[in-house]
This record gives sequence, structure tokens and C-alpha cells, in this order.
Amino acid sequence: MSPVLNRSEQVSLAARAIASARSLALACHVGPDGDALGSMMGLAHAAVAAGKAVVASFGTPFSIPGNLEFLPTVGLIPPNEFPTEPELMVVFDAGSGDRLGELESNASAAGTLVVLDHHITNTGFGDIAVVDGAAAATAEIVADLLIELGWPITVDIATCLHTALVTDTGRFQYSATKPSTFKLAAGLVAAGADTDFIGQEVYDKAPFGYLKVAAAALGRAQLDEEAGVVSAVVTFADLDAAGIDWGDIDNLINTIRLPVEADVSLLVKVFEEDRMKLSLRSRGGTDVGRVAAELGGGGHRFAAGVTVEMDPDTAIKKVIELVTEQR
Repeated sequence: MSPVLNRSEQVSLAARAIASARSLALACHVGPDGDALGSMMGLAHAAVAAGKAVVASFGTPFSIPGNLEFLPTVGLIPPNEFPTEPELMVVFDAGSGDRLGELESNASAAGTLVVLDHHITNTGFGDIAVVDGAAAATAEIVADLLIELGWPITVDIATCLHTALVTDTGRFQYSATKPSTFKLAAGLVAAGADTDFIGQEVYDKAPFGYLKVAAAALGRAQLDEEAGVVSAVVTFADLDAAGIDWGDIDNLINTIRLPVEADVSLLVKVFEEDRMKLSLRSRGGTDVGRVAAELGGGGHRFAAGVTVEMDPDTAIKKVIELVTEQR
């Protein structure tokens, strides 16, 4: 049996593979959040500066959320232009291959597949898997990788990685935030990350239509006091009427989670009649990562998500059942 390598040893393996590759094909999970896109773009900028040929993508829908459009991108291409058999492919913030959407087949055909992730539900895929469930964000692993490679952190890289940290730590309030997380954030700010700019872009801006969609979703909110679950549903019709897209409502879950009566908050995003994304948050009494895993998704104790094929009422009922089982 091969020895189990620790995080630093896996980072060294990943760094050697990346350093020796002529070109890099980078991918993150579908519907990228700040950590997925920020981590991927952070490494992309560093690799380009080091003279590597770089492409980066994510599965459809190929659209950057509105609150992340400020991130400096490089090498970004639609998934249908992604190399079918990349020499070296690096995957960010994906707990399993299916989280890559149609790019899962590209990952399977890669000469070497490197996985950088911090989800405790990670299935362990990839030839080199740097997976640390104790990391506050995948960006922490990318930062380790850049240090190992000896690649300097520019303003663009710092902006990408700091955005990743801020978003995946809930502005440094989630329990995975450690002294080392703040130390990394301080270094990124020193390298040029503008905290005021990033904070405003991510959290303090939205199109006017967001208010219309939030009003519709909040008007449908339900509270199951016995289970301690608050839920709300938002539909494509809501977005269409308001003239906005799914990426414009990423912060809506932060409003849904406010009621003090609930430990778990659930936002149901209905893409199609029987296909929807469940976004879950917990105050700590429930492991929503386990709830999502039971439904085929993944995440962390405090934040998780899953795409399911069922109607909204059934989805809410199933989540309540799974939350209750943990009590």
C-alpha cells in the first residue's frame, strides 16, 4: 500500500508536475463561486507570468456571476473550446468529477490530473490530489502551491486569491478561519489586494432587479420551527421578470439565513420544472455538508449545495427530514 502523503508533500508533487508541463488546462466547478473562480484565475495569472501556455474554463452555463465580473481573467475560454486531452489539467474546488459538468470527460482524458480542493466530501479523484478539509478555502492551497513553485504574487493574483478567501470564509467569520488564514490575507493585501474594492464588488452591489427577485423569494419563505429550517424558492420566471440572471442573486442566501429561529437555511433555485440547485447554510448545529452528500452533492458543515431533480416541495421536505435525522 502506498503511503498517505500529507498536504505539503502533495503540494510538492503538484508543483513539480506544473513546473514541468509546457501548457496548463485549468477548470473549476460549474456555477463557480468566489473560491473556485478566484483560485483558478490566481494560478492562471501566475502560470502565464511564468511563461506557461494557459487555458481555463468551467462547465455550462458558461457565465461569470455578476458579483465576480470584476476579477481579472486570463486564458478563459468556453468549455467547448477546452482541450479534449490536456497534457496537464488542474481542477479547483470540485469535490468530485461530476462537478465539472461536461469537462469531466476532459479530466478523465488528461495526461495528468491535479485536484486542488478543501471539501471534506471530496471523492479522492485525480492523479495528484491536494485535498485538505481543514483549509478555509481552496485559495489557501493555491497560495501554498505558488510558494512551492517560487512564483511571485502580483496585484491581479492577490485580488483573485483574496476574493476567494473572503467569499469562502463568509468574510472571515466561518469556523474554518484560522490564524493562518488571516496571515495569508494580510500578505495578499500587502501584495496589492484592495479590500474595500473587493468587498463592495462582491457584497454591496446588485442590479435593481435583485430587489424584485428577493421580494418574490422572501414572500414565499417558510419556517419549520420544529426542524429549525427556513427555506425560500426562487424561479427562472422571477429572474426573467426582473431582467437578471442566476449569478445576480448569489448573495440572497445571506438574507434567507437571518431568522434566529432557524439553524439551517435553504434556498431552492428552480432552473427547470424538475431540476433545481439547493444552497444550504448552517449556524453550526447541523452539518449541511452531510445533508448535501445524502442528496448527491457536497460541501462543508456550514455551507453546501447540490443539484437535484425533484419539485421544490419535495426538495424542502427531504432536506427537513435529513436535518431532523441529525438531531
